[in-house]
Amino acid sequence: MSDFNDQVIADFNRNGGKPGGHFEGAPVLLLHAIGAKSGAERTQPLMFLPQDDDTWYVFASYGGGPKDPAWFHNVVAHPELDISVGDGTTIRRIPVRARVLEGAERDTIYARQAGLFPQFAQYAETTTRDIIPVVQLKQR
Repeated sequence: MSDFNDQVIADFNRNGGKPGGHFEGAPVLLLHAIGAKSGAERTQPLMFLPQDDDTWYVFASYGGGPKDPAWFHNVVAHPELDISVGDGTTIRRIPVRARVLEGAERDTIYARQAGLFPQFAQYAETTTRDIIPVVQLKQR
């Protein structure tokens, strides 16, 4: 997965925050989280759902896998982090605070993402986890 992510990150940076390939036309941000165990910065490209100018939602889908992705554990351990977002020309690095959504709030946001990108509905159906976590990233 690292080689794939490295390619997406390079494409994101080369194209002002709008990667092509697998993510062409999809909203993608770079999550710059601090490793829960290592303390080192880890960068992860993620599809996101924008709420407004200072809120973004990301989804710990892990492609429908049986466990939460490592980045999710990092965000829970260190909820103050940065993201990078771009408009196709300029990339901005923004400090955010992460909050894991629960209950109806989580369900509403996940359903919205699944409506826009049907693979998220498939991830929810195929995972053996109870739910796929949704994380709100709010500018601080």
